[in-house]
Amino acid sequence: MAAAIQGGITQPPNSTVYVKNLQERIKIDDLKEALTEIFSEYGTVIDLVAKKNLKARGQAFVVFEDVESAERAIKEVQGFELFEKPMLLDYAKTRSDATVQKESDEEEFESYKRRRLAEKERKQAHQAAEEQKRLKRPAVSTTVDATAARPAKAARGAGLKSSNPAAGAVVPDEYLPPNKILFVQNLPEDYDVDGLTQIFGRFEGFREVRLVPSRKGIAFVEYEAEAGAISAKESTSGMGLGAESKPIKVTYQRQ
Repeated sequence: MAAAIQGGITQPPNSTVYVKNLQERIKIDDLKEALTEIFSEYGTVIDLVAKKNLKARGQAFVVFEDVESAERAIKEVQGFELFEKPMLLDYAKTRSDATVQKESDEEEFESYKRRRLAEKERKQAHQAAEEQKRLKRPAVSTTVDATAARPAKAARGAGLKSSNPAAGAVVPDEYLPPNKILFVQNLPEDYDVDGLTQIFGRFEGFREVRLVPSRKGIAFVEYEAEAGAISAKESTSGMGLGAESKPIKVTYQRQ
């Protein structure tokens, strides 16, 4: 039952409730079913998001039709024990997809999704770049290396490649920041410019497809702005092409 626990409300009221401290050992479907049953008592639940990946475990987002329902739920469910753990509730930091879709027309909603995806990918790219810097950063030593006193011998190693894998670390293709040019890989050999234009030309601001004469299976697709490239990448990445329906890999061009 409800525990004597006071959750800290840090966000302004909105229609999405953020739930944390959930039991991580429960199957996602069972957890969502239990949460839906509890929160439906306080209003119409239009969406409930709970994921099983490591970063999102123990958390969920409950989207109500209106702010008043979310306020009632937080007031009444705060500290309620679910699967022997007290739930901690707050308002979500941002509007949910379901809320934006409900309050916007189709064009506004698609624009919102593109902005959100671009921000997510920029954040991932920044994190990957920071991790790369961390791996390359030399360890700080408080002692003097004896070999530093022998510059003549140290020079003998000039021009040799480092055996440290971190020294050559680069940001993975999947975490490159958004830009207006896509790099497409794993294309079937029989796909030409016309075939790829049929696929990528339906997205906003399409400019051209460029094949690489000396390389089979790859192409560059350019758009007038990031928005078109973001939509195209989201819609085509992993698409199966050719007789074997081999999935293509779509990333942003490395700058």
